[in-house]
Amino acid sequence: MSDSAHGSLDPKLLEILACPLTKTTLEYDRDKQELISRAAKLAYPIRDGIPIMLPDEARTLEDD
Repeated sequence: MSDSAHGSLDPKLLEILACPLTKTTLEYDRDKQELISRAAKLAYPIRDGIPIMLPDEARTLEDD
């Protein structure tokens, strides 16, 4: 299997992706397979190595 199937995201892809709501940078959470938007307080899922950048698919972050 490829690295993306084992939970790795291409760093170049992460550099160009931004939150669709706030246009801010995203943090990669390898353990949860999510892209985190702190500004929007959302976590976008990564499924089969593909970021799902739809707000309706995102999980709301808990206040830390």
